[in-house]
Amino acid sequence: MYEYKEIYTIDFTDIKHYLDVHIKIKEALDFPDYYGCNWSAFWDCLTDMLSDPIHIEIIGIEVLRKKFKNAANMLIEILRDFKHCYNDRFSHKILIEVVEGDKRIVIE
Repeated sequence: MYEYKEIYTIDFTDIKHYLDVHIKIKEALDFPDYYGCNWSAFWDCLTDMLSDPIHIEIIGIEVLRKKFKNAANMLIEILRDFKHCYNDRFSHKILIEVVEGDKRIVIE
């Protein structure tokens, strides 16, 4: 559970089903087996990771947007909230990037 990695890469390029979204998240972020595969569980497990610096890289967001637009929007919204949770107490330790083609967009 939560094995520290320098970069956590979530790759959505080959998702086919909605459940794949949460399976990719669970595997990439090393979430525990009890991860509930929903957005509330995503928030809970994400905030449990706050003790270490966190660099999350998202690949294939365009595929996620095309297949599951609401999931893409929710993911970005939660990650933005995560970056600023607890009155920005940990924001200096959190880097979230969305990779689109040759561009890297930092979630602020």
